[in-house]
Amino acid sequence: MASNRPAPTTSFAPSESSGEKKPDTFGYGVRQDEETWEVWNPSAETVLPVRGRHRVSKQRGGGLARSSTVLGVGVIAAVGAGGMASAQTGKPPVSISMPDLPNVGSPFTDDDTPEGSSTPITSVGLTTADAEQGNSDAGEALRARIMLQAERQQDQVDREAQRAAEAAAAKKAADQAAKERDAAEAKVAAAKKKADEEAKEKAEAARLAELAKQYTLPTSSYTITSTFGQSGALWSSGYHTGLDFAAPTGTPIKAVHSGTITEAGWNGSYGYRTVLTLDDGTELWFAHQSSINVSVGQKVNTGDVIGRVGATGNVTGAHLHLEVHTPGGGDIDPMAWLRGKGLTP
Repeated sequence: MASNRPAPTTSFAPSESSGEKKPDTFGYGVRQDEETWEVWNPSAETVLPVRGRHRVSKQRGGGLARSSTVLGVGVIAAVGAGGMASAQTGKPPVSISMPDLPNVGSPFTDDDTPEGSSTPITSVGLTTADAEQGNSDAGEALRARIMLQAERQQDQVDREAQRAAEAAAAKKAADQAAKERDAAEAKVAAAKKKADEEAKEKAEAARLAELAKQYTLPTSSYTITSTFGQSGALWSSGYHTGLDFAAPTGTPIKAVHSGTITEAGWNGSYGYRTVLTLDDGTELWFAHQSSINVSVGQKVNTGDVIGRVGATGNVTGAHLHLEVHTPGGGDIDPMAWLRGKGLTP
């Protein structure tokens, strides 16, 4: 709709050399001024910042009317159902609710611009279908699109959060299952190890029991008085090289295992000594006997009487001195050797 106002005239600055009537800068008509006028060229240095109130085009048919609210040069328009527009001019900001933006013209308009311009503030996000529905529905359509986009973004965030939570739960469950599996495997392994150890012990006991049938202690009714490695001045080597079974003189001495008699007779500090060589080459020395009942080369079996306890040689009392030697001549602790055969002295 065309405006009823007269078109504004051109403004000029006063000139000192002329007293003519010149058009008013912002009025409609002429004025008489005694000063002369010259051409005024506005520039960034000569134009003061715009202050004060500015005209907002009047919206007809229920649109936005002229507002007394102070609008600065920077106008912030928020399009939506709860849109806000405010400007800082020293007064508290005023909220302007614009549920619909049907037909708002430019906030800065010349006098020759028709009131109620149909140019919308923005058409961003509007489709041809939205435009065909009319400008009265444009704001609502844009608001709906913005809300839809926000909902989609929120849905995407929610889905990602849900996937992350599900992945974390799956990892936790997998870790727990792995721990339980490891614990179960460790329990099974411990049980198997225990069973293996028990089986080994049982097998060893059975082996020793079988060996015990093949081996026997050298005498009975005895007392252990000296052990292998015991140090003292009583022994020429400085330590005891055998195991002493103290028993009364004449107590029978038995072959610990089957073998062959390789020595039988007097042997200095050992007194009367008998050497029994086993099939594996191990030598058993029986010393300090009161008498010898076998001869060299004789085959004996486990438990056969080969002599009797005495006190011959370097002794302090009647006893059997038993030594065990490897095929190479090394010394072995008789106590450990006998126990290895299932015997307990």
